[in-house]
Amino acid sequence: MGAISDLNYEVGIADLAASQAMVWGFRSGERGTHTSRTMMLEELSHLLEAVPGDVAREQYADAVMEQNCLGKRTAATRKLSLQRLTELYALEPQVILFRVLRDLWGRNETSRPLLALLLALARDPLLRATATAVIRTSYGHEFARQSMKDALTVAVGGRLSDATLDKVVRNASSSWTQSGHFQGRGRKTRHKVEATPAATSFALLLGFAVGRRGRLLFETPWTAVLDANPEELIDMAVDAKRLGLLDLKQSGSMIDVSFPTLLTEKERELIHGSHRQVG
Repeated sequence: MGAISDLNYEVGIADLAASQAMVWGFRSGERGTHTSRTMMLEELSHLLEAVPGDVAREQYADAVMEQNCLGKRTAATRKLSLQRLTELYALEPQVILFRVLRDLWGRNETSRPLLALLLALARDPLLRATATAVIRTSYGHEFARQSMKDALTVAVGGRLSDATLDKVVRNASSSWTQSGHFQGRGRKTRHKVEATPAATSFALLLGFAVGRRGRLLFETPWTAVLDANPEELIDMAVDAKRLGLLDLKQSGSMIDVSFPTLLTEKERELIHGSHRQVG
C-alpha cells in the first residue's frame, strides 16, 4: 500500500474555486456515475481509438451515436453510454485533465488503466469514497466489501438506499478490478499495481491541481493509488522527466515539480496563483 495517512480527496477539491474545478475537470456533489456503471475502461479505450488526436467534443459524440464505435444495439444505449462516459471523463478538450489524459494515453498502453482510474476518481465522488477501503487493504488479502459500503455510507449519509449502495459497491469493485487493484471475479483479492512514468505524472498533476507542492506532491490521495512510497515515486518522476513528461529539480530535501510540457502556456497562465499552495 502507498505510504500515506491522509486519504481525504474532498479537502483539496473543496479548496478550489468552482471555476477552477470546472477548468481542471473535477466534479463534486451527491451523485456519481457508479450508481449505474463502472469506470467503463473498455468503452473509453474503444472511443479514444476510434477518435484519435485532439478533436472537438462533437466528434466523440458522433463516434458513439453515428458510427456506433462502442457496438451498442440501440440509440438509447448509445446515448446513455455517451452520457456516462462524459460524466466520467468529460470528453472535452477544454478540460485540462481530459486533454492531458488524451495526450498521455498514446504514450504507454500499460498506463491506461491507472490513467482512467485517476480521472474517474477526479470526476466521481462515489468512486472517491471507495478509495480508502481499497488502498488500505493489504496486498494478497481478500477485500472486505463491507468496508467499502461503510465508507460510502459515511460519505453519502442516508441519501442512497441500501440497494443502491450495494450496486455502487459492485460497480466500484469492478472499476478497481479494471484498474488492476483487485483480482478475481466473485471474491476480490488486493493486488499491487505497478506505477508508470505516465501514471505518476498524471497523479502528480492532480495533486498540483489541488494545491500541493514540493515533496507533498508525492504524498497525496492521487499518488496513493499507485501503490508506491514517496521515494519510489520520486524515482519514477525522474524517469518521467527523461521522457519529457514533467520537470523535476532537487536540492537536498527540497524538490520542485512543474509540468511545462503537459500544460499549455494558456493553461499555465490560467491556473497561476488561482489557489492557495500547500507545502
